[in-house]
Amino acid sequence: MVNTTPSNRSFALISLITLSALLLINLPQLNITSTTIKSTVRLVSLREEVPTSPTSSPTQHQSDEELYLVPPSQQWMQAQMDNAMEMLSLKHDPPNNWKGCDHLPQTYYFRNIRTVFTGIPKSGCSNWLEALLRAEGTLDYQLPGTEVYQVHGVLSARHRMSYIRQIGEAISDKFSFTVIRNPWTRMVSGYRDKLSDEITQGHDKRAIGIAIVREIRGITDPEILETLYPTFEEFLKYLIKHETTKNAHFMPQHNILCIPQSKYDYIVPLEYSTVMNEDIWSHINATVSLLGSYDSASDPREQTSTQRAREWFGKIDPSIVEQIYELYKEDFALLNYSNFTDPNFPLPLYN
Repeated sequence: MVNTTPSNRSFALISLITLSALLLINLPQLNITSTTIKSTVRLVSLREEVPTSPTSSPTQHQSDEELYLVPPSQQWMQAQMDNAMEMLSLKHDPPNNWKGCDHLPQTYYFRNIRTVFTGIPKSGCSNWLEALLRAEGTLDYQLPGTEVYQVHGVLSARHRMSYIRQIGEAISDKFSFTVIRNPWTRMVSGYRDKLSDEITQGHDKRAIGIAIVREIRGITDPEILETLYPTFEEFLKYLIKHETTKNAHFMPQHNILCIPQSKYDYIVPLEYSTVMNEDIWSHINATVSLLGSYDSASDPREQTSTQRAREWFGKIDPSIVEQIYELYKEDFALLNYSNFTDPNFPLPLYN
C-alpha cells in the first residue's frame, strides 16, 4: 500500500513513477519534498506473520525474541534491476560476458565453487568475500572481524576478473550473485568508516577526508589539515560538486555492477543478508557461514547507520538531500529502496 502525506518526502517513489508503465501502475507525479511512502514489508516471527503498521514509529517494531525479515522475491528483484537498467538506457543481451567487466576490480570468480560474485564496497563485501574464500578453500579459517580487511589483498587477487580473463576459462554459465544496499545507509556507513574520526573496523581514507576539508573550508596548511575531519554535510557537498567520486566506497553501486554485460542469477539486499545467505551456501553446496553484522542490533531498521541516516539527513538542507538523490537515483531504483523518513527504512518497498 502507498500512502502520501504532505510533510515527508519519498525518493523511492520517484523510481516507481518513472517506471509505472513497466509495473502496470498509474500514479500521479509527486513532489519528492512533500511525500512519503509507507512500506508494506512484513515481519515474520516464529509463530505468525504480523503486518507492520505503516504509521508506527521506527522503534515500534515486532519484538519477539527471534525475528525474521521477509525478503522480496527474486522475481521482483530481477524486475527492479531491469527497471533500473532501463533508466540507465542499458539492456542485457545473453549470454553473460563476465570477462567484459575485467576493468571492475570488485567482480570475482571462484573456480572450485563455480561462483561469480560482485562485492560492492560498503555493502557487506568484506564479510561475503571472507566467507567465499573459505568456501573456495583459499582460506582455511574464519578471520576475526578486526582482520576481515585482509580479504582485499593477496587472498582475493587471483579471483579477480582481471586475472580470470588472462587464463581463458569459460565462466558465462556459472552461478552469480551480488549484494546491494540502501544508498542512504551506504553513504552514512562510508562516511563513518572512511572519513570521520570514529574508530571502526575498517581502514580510513584519510587523504580523501583531507581533500574534502581543504576544498570545502579553504584550509591549506598541511599541519592544520592533519588534525581536521570533514563533517557529513561537507562530505555530501563534495559529492555534489564532483558528481560523486571515483572511489568505490562512495560511487554509485550501479557503476560497480557488471551490467549490462551480464545478468546476476541471485540478488541479495544487504538488509536481508542474515536470512538470505543460507540460500547462497545451499546453492553452491558450501558449509560456511557469514560473519555477523558489526552492529549489535539484528534488525536493520535499528542499526547505527540507519539511526544516523535518519538523524543526519533529517538535519541537512533539503536542497542538498535532493541533489544527492539525483546523483544516486538509479541506485534507489535497483531495489526500490525506502527513504530515510519511512518507518521501515532502510528496507526495499515491495508488495
